[in-house]
Amino acid sequence: MKTAIVVGATGLIGRFLTIKLLKDVRYDVVKVFVRRSLGISNPKLEEHIVDFDRIETWRDKITGNELFSAMGTTIKKAGSKKAQYKIDFTYQYEIAKAASENGVEKYLLVSSAGANPKAGNFYLRIKGELEERAVKLLFKKFFIFKPSILIGERNEKRIGEEMGTSIAKVIASIIPLLKKYRPIEGETVADAMINSANDVSHARVMIYSLDQIFHIAE
Repeated sequence: MKTAIVVGATGLIGRFLTIKLLKDVRYDVVKVFVRRSLGISNPKLEEHIVDFDRIETWRDKITGNELFSAMGTTIKKAGSKKAQYKIDFTYQYEIAKAASENGVEKYLLVSSAGANPKAGNFYLRIKGELEERAVKLLFKKFFIFKPSILIGERNEKRIGEEMGTSIAKVIASIIPLLKKYRPIEGETVADAMINSANDVSHARVMIYSLDQIFHIAE
């Protein structure tokens, strides 16, 4: 039996991860670190309401077998590039660093298609920087998932994102070369992450493209 750790549990992928892990008989404890309660009652759930700006006060609690990291935001929601960087890079990296130092063996990170530390796009650059730094941490296994546009029911409405999703679906269906950018359900990504975490055949570092995520989620 294993202990899973989830950060970003209130988000689209994180909610699915948490619910699925709680139902999965291979896990007897699911730890979540959140700003606000998920409102879920389950004997396997260990919920920690924390201040992400003070990780030093709870870093010793980041223990278990696998760390699932699905934290993320937008500039509009965060309010500034500085605030987005803190959420998309600083918080996630510091949590991953603490987990590796605490003996967590596997790190499963949601990144993005096109992530690159030298990208001109700010969001893709943040994701690329996180990949580049996190891969140097001492995890026995490190999995990076690179989905395209995420779809699914969110707690908040993102009108621009919804419009982009609709357009992307149409374009991907018309132009085969753009199939790799087709939208993907948050639940599908969660399934792929859990399946990957429980497949012992992987190399130390695995990077999953959109097509590969669809494949391993089945």
